[in-house]
Amino acid sequence: MEMLLDSNLESVDQAEEAVLRLASEVGFDEDDLHRISVAVRESMVNAVVHGNRYNANKKVHLSVSAKAGKLTIRVGDEGDGFDASKLPDPLDEKNLLRQSGRGILLMQAFVDELEIRPRAGHGTEVRMVKRLPERP
Repeated sequence: MEMLLDSNLESVDQAEEAVLRLASEVGFDEDDLHRISVAVRESMVNAVVHGNRYNANKKVHLSVSAKAGKLTIRVGDEGDGFDASKLPDPLDEKNLLRQSGRGILLMQAFVDELEIRPRAGHGTEVRMVKRLPERP
C-alpha cells in the first residue's frame, strides 16, 4: 500500500488508520497495534511539522507492506533533510521538560527496527519494521 498525503495533521490520522487496518489484518494484537499506532503518529507528525513544515506544496510519502511475518512502514517527507545523530538526548536531565524531542525515542521503543536516512532526492525517510510475535 502506498499513499501520498498532504502536509497537515489530518494526514496523521489517515496514515494511522490505513496502517492499523493492514496491521490488524496481518494479525497483530491490541498491544502491538497500540505500539504501531504511536510509532506511525510520531513519524507522521515529524514529517508534517519538522520535515515539510506544513508546506502545502510538499507531500508525505507513506508505504506499508506486510510479508514474511513483519510489517514494514516507510514515512518520507520532502523537507531539507535531517541528521538524527545531532538530536539532543531526550533523557538528559536538561531536556526532560522540553516539549519536543521524544518522538524518535518512542518509535525506537515501539518497533523492532528503526532506520532514519536521507530520502532519494531530498527529505528524510523513516523505515520502521514490526515483527509478528512467534506463536507457540
